[in-house]
Amino acid sequence: MWYLCVFYHRLLDYRKAEVESLAELFGVFGDDDGDNKESSSLEWRLPQHHHPDSPFHFVNLPSEDFARDIANRSILVKGIYELWGEGSSYEELEESIRCYPDERKLPYLDSGSTFKITVDCFGKVISFQEQNDRIKGLAYIPFKGRANLRNPDHNFWLMETDDYGTNNGLPPVVQRRIFFGREVGGADRKLLPTYQLKSRTYLGPTAMDAEMAFLMANQALATPGKLVYDPFVGTGSILIAAAHFGAMTMGADIDIRVVRDGRGPDCNVWSNFKQYGLPMPVALLRADNNLPPWRPGLKEIFDAIICDPPYGVRAGGRKSGGRKLLKGTVDPYTVPDDKRTDHIPSTAAYSLVECVHDLLDLAARMIVLGGRLVFFYPVLREDDYVEDHHYPEHPCFKLIAASEQILSSRYSRVLLTMVKIGPYTEEIAEAAQLKHIEFRENHLKWLEDGNLHSAVFSPADSQIAAAGDSSLSREPKPKYRGKYV
Repeated sequence: MWYLCVFYHRLLDYRKAEVESLAELFGVFGDDDGDNKESSSLEWRLPQHHHPDSPFHFVNLPSEDFARDIANRSILVKGIYELWGEGSSYEELEESIRCYPDERKLPYLDSGSTFKITVDCFGKVISFQEQNDRIKGLAYIPFKGRANLRNPDHNFWLMETDDYGTNNGLPPVVQRRIFFGREVGGADRKLLPTYQLKSRTYLGPTAMDAEMAFLMANQALATPGKLVYDPFVGTGSILIAAAHFGAMTMGADIDIRVVRDGRGPDCNVWSNFKQYGLPMPVALLRADNNLPPWRPGLKEIFDAIICDPPYGVRAGGRKSGGRKLLKGTVDPYTVPDDKRTDHIPSTAAYSLVECVHDLLDLAARMIVLGGRLVFFYPVLREDDYVEDHHYPEHPCFKLIAASEQILSSRYSRVLLTMVKIGPYTEEIAEAAQLKHIEFRENHLKWLEDGNLHSAVFSPADSQIAAAGDSSLSREPKPKYRGKYV
């Protein structure tokens, strides 16, 4: 059945990807194992005269129960509605509602139920009096129950878009469209102020925003009984979102001061979980992504890996060894017993290309078949590299979603969601190494150097001039009102 799905006008590339991940989580695709991307995609269509970036979409779902589960778990779905009618005018809307089958309408209009009608407009504000006038105009709908504005049995929504002009900072509207429908479910946005970073007990400079952390947890299908791992755990923001959805969590970080000490006994990663009454992580390790601590032969223990690798804008990557040790200037050393308690191992720079290769190899070994790897990958938006959508690959994984978030005129990050489609073997490891070498030889210079910070914050004019006029001729990505769109 077709339902009207209305999104919040935020993070436009993430919206359908989140809904499709939740559809997989709740079993919309039946026994599909995720190998066939076509069978793991929902059917979507746009309302008449609507722009692809419009918050209004139609989605085909097997039942109302699936629609409700998806909407209630989602972060970006404002609501999913059983559409009773639509039109370009209120006269067309009335005709459409009258034509909607009575057997679908009457169960929600009986005298024993309560109801509420909400009027919502996208792109403009209407007065309270105008809202009342629109509600009175629905008198032809035979509501027999009582109105209840606080806790109704059934919520009905009257939504409209209008030709608000081209300078409103919103997707263009060709023609006015009006929708009326019964709410099936909607996102619980109260989660965001509850988990907002400014009220977090222990916070670091690279802590993941709560909204994004919940989106990542949804992409990874975090649910009770699953084990989720973050190899760059930091202050635990991503694992907190996974734990909220009931998953068991585990994390690691190369900085022992982060995972062991924090800022004291009541201000550390553990206290963040305690603050929200969430189950504590199974373990927090001091571990190096470049030298994983797992015993040989250990495989497929994590249901998902979710992380934000250090790519050199807010923080650079580090690996064990130290510059002199890695160059062979000094020999390996043994830490004396009396120094072990407070010893902080030396580290060296860790380029993004090496970090991502190690992450993919770790995920291929440790994620169960059908499990997911969800991580951020940085891009410079002027480069051919981005235009070609060339992202890191691994034979064990299939890329199922790449959602871009624009952070500046030159720089954005893409949330990559991969599903494990095959077992890890020595042959696969060799094939992955060849892919890595090919990737390393063809990627941009800033990836190898790990110097994304200077690439992002250097003057764009000189780089554009060096690249020629080709970058200027590309179609710019639409920019809409709102910080995180």
